[in-house]
Amino acid sequence: MKPKKLYRSQKDRVITGVFGGLGDYFNVDANILRLAWILITAFTGFIPGIIAYILAVIIIPLSEK
Repeated sequence: MKPKKLYRSQKDRVITGVFGGLGDYFNVDANILRLAWILITAFTGFIPGIIAYILAVIIIPLSEK
């Protein structure tokens, strides 16, 4: 069996496809992850969540398909 790899989604994307890719990887609806990220970011003062998102965009490669 081929191991799963984490990629940013080109199909399920709102801005960069980070949550679409995470949703595919963890078999979770991407909208739930987006909502959780918004809530966590709002309650932690915005800056940590925004930095984490920018790092995810930089680190996670874009899928080929």
